[in-house]
Amino acid sequence: MPLSTRDLARSIRLRSLHMVYQAKASHIGSCLSMADILAVLYGGVTHHDPLRPDWPERDILLVSKGHAAAIVYAVLAETGYFDPAMLATYGQNGSLLQGHLSHHVPGVELSTGSLGHALSVGCGLAMAARRDGHKRRIFVIVSDGELDEGSNWEAILFAGHHALDNLTVIIDYNKIQSFGSVKDVLDLEPMADKWKAFRWHAEEVDGHDHAALTRSLSGRAAGMPGVVIAHTVKGKGVPFMEGKLEWHYKPPSSELLQQAIADIEAMP
Repeated sequence: MPLSTRDLARSIRLRSLHMVYQAKASHIGSCLSMADILAVLYGGVTHHDPLRPDWPERDILLVSKGHAAAIVYAVLAETGYFDPAMLATYGQNGSLLQGHLSHHVPGVELSTGSLGHALSVGCGLAMAARRDGHKRRIFVIVSDGELDEGSNWEAILFAGHHALDNLTVIIDYNKIQSFGSVKDVLDLEPMADKWKAFRWHAEEVDGHDHAALTRSLSGRAAGMPGVVIAHTVKGKGVPFMEGKLEWHYKPPSSELLQQAIADIEAMP
């Protein structure tokens, strides 16, 4: 029986914690903030087939914040794209599962991590699908700090101008980027108004509320692209990590790993 989206989110949080700990890698805070978004997308919103990653009828998901690779690999393994045992190789020399997303991994559509590029690719895919008469939807997950990149705003303007209503962007708005809070580094507010001015349908939701995410991501506005501004918490599910910049960079110790596991297992 498939996991519920709540159970899927819990499982991929646990898997990504183990992966980052074993690899002594970074970005666990970024992984945990987007776990619920991924669980909802892979748990029912998107049309995809793990047994046929190149299925022509699939929706396409691009994860622009490719530094959060661990949680993406975790959800792909959990949903059947490859053997979960492969997750133990994360970050090792010669492994497919490196610290930024690679399109060589089954289920990963685009290598990402150099921020500010995936949305432009998503625009191209959305326009091509429309011209081909294809019903697929294109989803792009971006980070909030990534929206400092001017290339994103070119793509946002392009999508609004061309009314790409098969394109949906999800912003993992956890309010922290690599060197500080988003507000202090380069304030993005008023976020929704900016997108609306570029001719997008914008919704703001709690990025950890599965029902709200499912409603927003399942719908689409006629005649314009959509953006779901998902208000999230960096490190969600692990109280000592939540809202802390340091967990953008460091892995947990063995003692803190056990505490984090207990915290996530206790999540409702």
